[in-house]
Amino acid sequence: MNGPLIVQSDRTVLLEVAHPQAEEARHELAVFAELERAPEFVHTYRITRLGLWNARAAGHTAEQMLATLEDYAKFPVPQSVSIDIAETVGRYGRLVIERDASPDGQSGELIITATDPAVLAEITRSPKVGQFLGVRRSSTEWTLLPWARGQVKQELLKLGWPAEDHAGYTPGTPHQIDLNAADGWGLRPYQVQAIDNFFTGGSGVVVLPCGAGKTLVGAGAMARADTTTLILVTNTVSARQWRAELLKRTSLTEDEIGEYSGQVKEIRPVTIATYQILTAKRKGEYAHLALLDALDWGLIVYDEVHLLPAPVFKLTADLQARRRLGLTATLVREDGRESDVFSLIGPKRFDAPWKEIEAQGFISPASCYEVRIDLPQQERLEYAASADDERYRLAATAPAKLGVVKELVAKHAGERILVIGQYLDQIDELALALDAPKLTGATPIDERERLYQDFREGKTTVLVVSKVANFSIDLPEATVAIQVSGSFGSRQEEAQRLGRLLRPKESGLPANFYTLVARDTVDQDFAQNRQRFLAEQGYSYTILDAHALAAA
Repeated sequence: MNGPLIVQSDRTVLLEVAHPQAEEARHELAVFAELERAPEFVHTYRITRLGLWNARAAGHTAEQMLATLEDYAKFPVPQSVSIDIAETVGRYGRLVIERDASPDGQSGELIITATDPAVLAEITRSPKVGQFLGVRRSSTEWTLLPWARGQVKQELLKLGWPAEDHAGYTPGTPHQIDLNAADGWGLRPYQVQAIDNFFTGGSGVVVLPCGAGKTLVGAGAMARADTTTLILVTNTVSARQWRAELLKRTSLTEDEIGEYSGQVKEIRPVTIATYQILTAKRKGEYAHLALLDALDWGLIVYDEVHLLPAPVFKLTADLQARRRLGLTATLVREDGRESDVFSLIGPKRFDAPWKEIEAQGFISPASCYEVRIDLPQQERLEYAASADDERYRLAATAPAKLGVVKELVAKHAGERILVIGQYLDQIDELALALDAPKLTGATPIDERERLYQDFREGKTTVLVVSKVANFSIDLPEATVAIQVSGSFGSRQEEAQRLGRLLRPKESGLPANFYTLVARDTVDQDFAQNRQRFLAEQGYSYTILDAHALAAA
């Protein structure tokens, strides 16, 4: 027993990065544990209830999780941890929501069934669950109010009793959708597995790296379901990319796909709507709520589900009879509402580690660098004298970063380069200094699409972008990203920004991801937090000093 893991009784797990078995242990551990800290030599993971339940829903057993800890442990796994994991995983599925058959053969009432009368007695005594109960049928069975399926699942998860939902789904209005294999393409094995897992589970989330074909998983699920489909996306540019991909990859025609956004209000058998339009209010009411019942949708696809706005969770609670597919590169949410994704969209059904997909040749290899920059003396003094809420902006927008950006652009001359910033004035300065076009939230949709297309075709090789380019943007030939500033310590943003580079390149060039950090400031602290996600996926950062950049 001399592995790379130290399992502690508080459910934290330490991983010795330099150990020969560290990489394989990390791969197995990431299935059910969340990375909390990732300094150079020892990474700290935490085993959480939600992580264990997500792993169980994806098909991993308690025995397999415990075997991972025992096989890679340096010291014996504490008995309390082993018992806790077994008991926590064992809670999943002890409660089942079903729909019984009525005498006429049609689906009848919602019922909740327990494997143990004591469990049912415990949850039914909770006032927050009790308000959704109907009639007690036996010591292990109660009826539920017909509209309360989502709300009950939310409350049960809070009580520590996640319910398996076997109540079935409306098939929706049939609408034939076939995959178009005329171009000689086909779904990759992991995409087929993701679709199989989704339909076996009923509803839930598929986690895949950016560039690994989440849109194709969505198209495959639509072809499997053959029903009217509502697709919810982050913005209008993403909506149009989904439309173009569906037209290319499926039998759907232009007349069958509608866009429902701030600009267009089309309702068709496949309708693509933005989160913004769904959450838009008029006189205090959700103005476009009727879209959710405009057609008898048989499938709802949530693109970038980690960005799902809070109001959409409330709306989704009423959509539990419709099959729901969440697509994302990371289940990390900065608002901490991962449990709502679990209970209302569904648990994780499939998760492919980034490095595993890279090893199969489906996404590009990437090298990650943190470039540390010293602030000049005057800026150091200004930073030290500033209020806490102003320090990050000062560090993130340090003028010293501009010269480093120029140096990196020159180093990668001829490649497609994204320069990414958080602050508009900084973006203006970067665009002017680099003589490059800029793209922000204020850029009109048509202009955004033109800039993206010029970048794809190589007419533009350097593009300065704000956070609007984080999500659902297909720029396959981008090989370099220079992150000048970000959303504080956002791990989901780090995943999205690296993801811009991971689509396979016709050029064959590798991807290089640079993060510029002001040394000994909160900029450096936030960078460490952002990098946790990438460390969990198996990427390591090389730390470079700005003064020695030319030799790197």
